[in-house]
Amino acid sequence: MQLKYLPMIKSPQDIRNYSDSELRELCAEIRKYTIDTVTEIGGHLASTLGAVELTVALHHVYNTPEDKLIWDVGHQAYAHKILTGRFEEIKTIRQYGGLSGFLKRTESEYDVFGAGHASTSISAALGVATARNQKNENFKVIAVIGDGGLTGGLAFEGLNNAGNLNTQILVVLNDNEMSISPNVGAISKYLTRITTNPLYNRIRDEIWKVTDSLPWGKRVSKRLLHKIDESLKALLVPGVLFDELGFRYFGPIDGHDISELVNTLRNIKHINQPILLHTITRKGKGMDVAEQDPIKYHGVKGNGSNGQLKKPTKPTVQLFQNVFGHLACEIARNRKDTICITAAMREGTGLVPYAKEFPERFFDVGIAEGHGVTFAAGVATENVRPIVAIYSTFLQRAYDHIVHDVAIQHLPVVFCMDRAGIAGEDGPTHHGALDIAYLRCVQNMIIAAPKNGQEFRHLLYTALNQKKLPFTIRYPKASAVEFDPDGQAEFLPIGSWDVVRTGEDIVVLAVGPLVYNAEKAAQALHEKGVSIEVVNCRFLKPMDESYLQSMKQRFNTVITIEEGVVTGGFGDGVSAWLLENGFQGNIRRLGLPDEFVQHGPRDRILNDLGLDDKGIVNTVTSLIDVAAVIV
Repeated sequence: MQLKYLPMIKSPQDIRNYSDSELRELCAEIRKYTIDTVTEIGGHLASTLGAVELTVALHHVYNTPEDKLIWDVGHQAYAHKILTGRFEEIKTIRQYGGLSGFLKRTESEYDVFGAGHASTSISAALGVATARNQKNENFKVIAVIGDGGLTGGLAFEGLNNAGNLNTQILVVLNDNEMSISPNVGAISKYLTRITTNPLYNRIRDEIWKVTDSLPWGKRVSKRLLHKIDESLKALLVPGVLFDELGFRYFGPIDGHDISELVNTLRNIKHINQPILLHTITRKGKGMDVAEQDPIKYHGVKGNGSNGQLKKPTKPTVQLFQNVFGHLACEIARNRKDTICITAAMREGTGLVPYAKEFPERFFDVGIAEGHGVTFAAGVATENVRPIVAIYSTFLQRAYDHIVHDVAIQHLPVVFCMDRAGIAGEDGPTHHGALDIAYLRCVQNMIIAAPKNGQEFRHLLYTALNQKKLPFTIRYPKASAVEFDPDGQAEFLPIGSWDVVRTGEDIVVLAVGPLVYNAEKAAQALHEKGVSIEVVNCRFLKPMDESYLQSMKQRFNTVITIEEGVVTGGFGDGVSAWLLENGFQGNIRRLGLPDEFVQHGPRDRILNDLGLDDKGIVNTVTSLIDVAAVIV
């Protein structure tokens, strides 16, 4: 397709005078350009294809950036980036050093609020609207949230508060019956009832049209018709949820009909009260395979051409998330007292096989991590063992629930934290940088990290073998390195470490798959005459104090390495123990810095941070050089 409009658009101002036919052509160009670009370089695809017309209509009707447009999550906002001066840069999206895959305030004045976690947009938009009112300004505030985001409790906290404050805010509900996984829960069913009852909106419109022709006074007729309207809603739309929360509800309307979108937005633009516009869209719109399988095409790896994706090559060793899915099924076959819980991430956590084989023991709670954790706590009180699979960065949202509902009550909930460490192209909103630090300080919490898939099995069975404390297992978005699907489980002594390579000069205490980086570094240093001991610190809490006791007698230099922030992390725990136990030598902590790490390939970021084998070699070499100078 020859691009007629896109290369000429520098800002949304350039499309404000477009006709409906020109807007339709523009939408077709955006969709084609997005498909061609994302299938080549990778990125979020199905979600942004479904929001093209909505994005164009919003920027056409509203005076952005003076009017504030706030997106929930942001992976559906590629068209927004294209229209706001990033047409050429979109070719770098999610690439190392390129555009973020989400909204980012430092990237553009049009990115009003950054987010990589769902359900934040309504609260943020209400905050912007409140600040507007405090300063006596007069711009409009719009929040765009998917029906998946509406399964999160934070969204309803925002709706509740917005309805009470009764200030101008437009919430656009982009309803495609999907988040990443199919939506679940009562809210999803409620929205389905609305969308299958367009009769309500048609009858309502007809009733209000007859007002002016009635013989009574307008005030009387309006009052009567309002009562009829309320009865009609109660009949056809059970609950009248949004109206009862203080929002004026419009819709549902076709989210791919640019004319209807533009006309509706123009008609409601000047209503100064909370409004919810319900639009129906199709995830993956314009790309047949993405429409048919929006889960698979939510995010793609790229390496395609002409809008077509190449078949990905299967890795020789499975990813940790797939190993978890295999182990969850294996355990369920052997133990009838286990269930699995996730928060709208069935695919992302590898639980698709489990959900199919054990549907009665699989629970997707929606984008509601806090509820999921407390739900698991309730399950655990009845001697059923819940395995909670949530990304490290998403589990942050359930922190109080972990402390108050699980740890204080000594409930043996098992947390399996995917994406612990560097999460690659998703960037700082998804890097699992903080979990070691935020869990180490929780009393009664066991924290473990397998170096490979085999050890993952051992740790998961060990977790279920004890009944006194919550048990957390963290693992990265990476290869499980070694895994035998038919292997046997071993119960590991809680708090035990494993010396994988003996040495005499320096000891490296490594966490998770970084053990392999440490082993490679040790081999390279061995060839230079430096003897390195490498320890697999598979338990981060409790630590192996018997080994630490012997270690401080044998080594004068200690290096810790972890895929998490150094501040408050595993290395801090080792340092504190050594200090309190009279260690007089040197310690160097390697990990993520005290700043947010940007997006990029995991291996590249580990290299930049000195967490690969070469970085470890450089650290050891610098310590040896320093020691030589001191001597």
